[in-house]
Amino acid sequence: MIRPVLSAAFALSTAWAIESPATAQTLNMMKSIDAPHYDAQRTTWGPTSDIVNMFQDTLVALDWDGRTPIPYLAKSWTVSPDGKLYTFKLRDDVTFCSGKKFTAEDVVYSFKRLKDPAIKGPFAWRAGTIKELRAPDPYTVEYELEDPFSELLLQLTMFTNVIHNKESVEALGKDYGVKGADGTGPWCFESWTPRTQIVLKRHDAYKWGPSMYKNKGPVKFEKLVIKIVPEDSSRVAAMMAGQFDFTNQFPSQFISQAKVAPMLQVQDARPNFQLLYFGFKVSRPMVEDRRVREAMSIAINRAEIAKGVLLGNADPAFTIVDQEAQDFDPKTKEIVKEDLERAKKLLDEAGWKVGSDGVREKDGVKLQPKVYYTQAGNTPRVAEAIQGYLRRIGVQWQLQPWDSTIAAAKMAEQDYEIWSVTVPYLSAGDLMNIYFDSRNIPTPNRMNWKNADTDKLLSLGRAALNDADRAKAYELVQQQVMREHLWIPVLNINMHMVTSKKLKGARPHMIYQNTFYKGLDLTF
Repeated sequence: MIRPVLSAAFALSTAWAIESPATAQTLNMMKSIDAPHYDAQRTTWGPTSDIVNMFQDTLVALDWDGRTPIPYLAKSWTVSPDGKLYTFKLRDDVTFCSGKKFTAEDVVYSFKRLKDPAIKGPFAWRAGTIKELRAPDPYTVEYELEDPFSELLLQLTMFTNVIHNKESVEALGKDYGVKGADGTGPWCFESWTPRTQIVLKRHDAYKWGPSMYKNKGPVKFEKLVIKIVPEDSSRVAAMMAGQFDFTNQFPSQFISQAKVAPMLQVQDARPNFQLLYFGFKVSRPMVEDRRVREAMSIAINRAEIAKGVLLGNADPAFTIVDQEAQDFDPKTKEIVKEDLERAKKLLDEAGWKVGSDGVREKDGVKLQPKVYYTQAGNTPRVAEAIQGYLRRIGVQWQLQPWDSTIAAAKMAEQDYEIWSVTVPYLSAGDLMNIYFDSRNIPTPNRMNWKNADTDKLLSLGRAALNDADRAKAYELVQQQVMREHLWIPVLNINMHMVTSKKLKGARPHMIYQNTFYKGLDLTF
C-alpha cells in the first residue's frame, strides 16, 4: 500500500534536494506545520515553540526525564522557606547571537515584557504572579512572587520563558519574531519564509549547553534548514529517499514502515504526555448543556480510532491527564464510559429530537456544531472519524479545518462550538492551569469556563508548599472538569523522532511536542 504513495511524492522530494542540497555543513529538517510568528511570549502555538527553543534559552532546562529542571542560563538557585523568593545565580560567559553580553538585566526585561498587558501573553501565568524582579548585580536575579508557585522551576523550562534581548525587540518592533529575533541559543535566527522554510545558523560562541548533553557547544553544523512540508506522503518519500536528516512529524500511519526501512531510525519520546482532544465552548447555546457534551464524548469508539486512524500509534484517552503524569487522579478513569444508547438518551433528555433528516433539532435549530482545527497532522482524520460516530446519535459536526498560520487567529474569533488541538503538557497541574483557569479566557481557556471552585483549587495547587497538598488540589480539579465533560479526550498520541541512520547523537525530548530540543550532540 505504501509504494504508490511514495511514488507520487518522490518527484517533489527530489526537487527539494536540488534546491537545498544536503551537505556535511547543513542539517536538514522537515515540519508539517508553520507558525504565525516566532515571538515566544505572544503564543501558545507548538509550531513556534520548537524553533524558539533552538535559538533562545531559558534560565533552567528540562532533563530527559521530563520532570527535572537543571541549570542552564542560571547556574544555581535558592528558594526562600515561604516559596516566594527565588534567587538565581547566572552564568557570566553567555552572549547573544548579536554578540551582546547576557546579564541579569536581560532576565528582568524579558519577564517584565511577558507580564506587560500590551503583549497579551497567553502563557504569562507560567512565570508565576511576579511581585518584583531585581538585579542586585550583573549575574544575580531576585525573582519575587506575590504567591508561592509550586511548579515555577518546571514552568521556567518552557519556551514562553526564554530570555530576549531588549535591543532586538525594540529594533524590530512588530516584526520581532517575523524578520528576526536575537537569542543565546545554540542556533541563531537567519531567515523565515512563511509556509516554506526557516533557516538557522550556528552560534559560534555558544559553549553553555546544559548537563544533559555531552557537547556543551557549539553545534557541529553551520546551518539548520527547516522545510515546511504539509503533505504526509511527501514527508515520507523525502525521508525514504534520504533528502532530509530528520523530522519530528513523520506520519503515524507510516511509522511501521519507517521502523523497518534500512536507512531510517525511529525513536519514541519517553515520557510523553500529548493529548488530542476536542473542547467545547460552553458559552455557546448549542453545547452549554452538560448532557449534550457527555453524549458526544461517550458516543465514539476511541480504541477503533487509535487502531484504524493512528494505526496503533496512539492510546485511547478516557481522561484528560495521562496516568503516568505527576498528580494524575485515578478516580477520573471511571467518568467517561462509551455507551451509544446512553448518549441518545441524554440528548433526548436535553430536548434535542431527531428530525426527518436524521439530525437532531431543538427550537428550530439543528444540532450541527461548528468544529475548528488545524488541517495538518492527525486531527483531520480523527475529526472525520468522530463525525461518522456522531451521525449515529443524530449529531452532525460541521468540520472546518484551517491552515496552521491562521488557525490561531480563527479560533480567537470565537465563532465555533468545538475546537481541537493536540496539547503537550508536563504534569496535571500544568495542564489544568493552562486551560481551566478563568484568567486564561479567551485563550487558551477557549471553553470560556469560569468557575470559582476551579479557580480556588488551581490557586491552592499553585501555592502548595509540599507535594501532597499540590496533588490533592489538582486531583479535585481533574474530577470537576471531567464530570462537566468540558473536553472529549480522544487519544494520547505517541511522539516519534525519525532520523537518517547517518545522523548520530539524536535523542527525542518530550518537551511541548518538539522531540528536537537543542541538537548539541548531533553529528554525521
